[in-house]
Amino acid sequence: MWYLYLDESGDLGFDFIHKKPSNFFTVTILVVKGMENNRTLINAVKKTIKRKLDPKRKRKSIDTELKGERTSIKVKEFFYKQLADIPVEIFCMTMNKRRAFSMLADEKHRIYNYMARLVLEQITFDKTPVRVELIIDKSKNKPQMQEFNSYVINHLQGKLDPHIPLDIYHRASDQEPGLQAADMFSWGVFRKYERRDTEWLRFFNDRVHYDGQYP
Repeated sequence: MWYLYLDESGDLGFDFIHKKPSNFFTVTILVVKGMENNRTLINAVKKTIKRKLDPKRKRKSIDTELKGERTSIKVKEFFYKQLADIPVEIFCMTMNKRRAFSMLADEKHRIYNYMARLVLEQITFDKTPVRVELIIDKSKNKPQMQEFNSYVINHLQGKLDPHIPLDIYHRASDQEPGLQAADMFSWGVFRKYERRDTEWLRFFNDRVHYDGQYP
């Protein structure tokens, strides 16, 4: 079983005159191969939340999930140490929004789909898995979910053996530890472009198998 967790950092706002959107938008897929490795990833997230965000359960109000944007570097480091023996793979694509066509501003969900496809193209399914699960943060309405699923399935048909089941799930990040892990890594790559900040990225840079730019 392969688990592909897809998350993003930054935003898809294009109004640089009246608002302050991010300059870049990063889509990341975290690939975890094997049920045992996935279980370890999930436990790493839960352990970090329990021990670092709610130590000894003394806090009345706590974060219930890991988020790259608001999690301290010390907590990130603790989280990453739990994954020392897990061969996770990270694939990213970052869009420079100022170079993108302004007409794309009204086609945000299509931009997202296209960026996801660009990342998926970089994943080689060489050691054929018995099943593939793609888990994405639940941020789309039903028609957009269906469009995304069809788009991804059509693209992966040429890469996956037709006998290998492909399941796509749209889940809330606070209920899916794997998405929280993907968010953490995505934020590290995004910060490199947005702020030239590699403090967090340097911990896991050797796990990044692809770091592309568009356009």
